Amino acid sequence: MITLSINGHNHDVTAEPDTPLLYVLRDDLQMNGAKYGCGLGQCGACTVMIDGHAAFSCLTPIALLPGRAIKTIEGLGTATSLNPVQRAFIEEQAAQCGYCTAGMVMRAQALLEHNPNPDDNTIRDAMMPNLCRCGTHTRVLKAVKRAAQSMNRASL
Repeated sequence: MITLSINGHNHDVTAEPDTPLLYVLRDDLQMNGAKYGCGLGQCGACTVMIDGHAAFSCLTPIALLPGRAIKTIEGLGTATSLNPVQRAFIEEQAAQCGYCTAGMVMRAQALLEHNPNPDDNTIRDAMMPNLCRCGTHTRVLKAVKRAAQSMNRASL
C-alpha cells in the first residue's frame, strides 16, 4: 500500500509501485480531470502538479510520490468558486473541445505560482509541453496573462 497526498488529502492506494499516477487518479480514485492523451509525456493532457511543479502523470510512477504534494484540477476550484486560472480560461474561451484544458490549466497554475509576472515568451516556453489539437494556443496565452493580472490584483 502506498499513501499519496492529493489535493491536501491522504489516499491509501493498493497498486504496483510502477503504476503511473494517471491510472491511479482515474481508475482508483475517480479523479478524471487529468486525461490520457498519448501515454508518452508528449501531449500534456495528463498534467498535474507535484510539489508545485507541472508533471506528466502518465510518466510518473506512484513509487516516487509518497511524501510529495500532488495537486490535480479537482483541487484548484469548484464550479461555483473557480480559481483565477480556471476563470481566465473560461473568460478567454481558451478551450474548444476541452480535452487538453485541465492539463493546460495545471501547467499555467504551476507557472504562475513560480512566476507571477511572466512575459509572453516565458508563457509560451512554459506551456510548450502541452498541446491543443484544436489550436487555441493564442487564447491560452491570453488566459494565462489574464490569470496573472487577476492573481496579482488579488495579492495587493
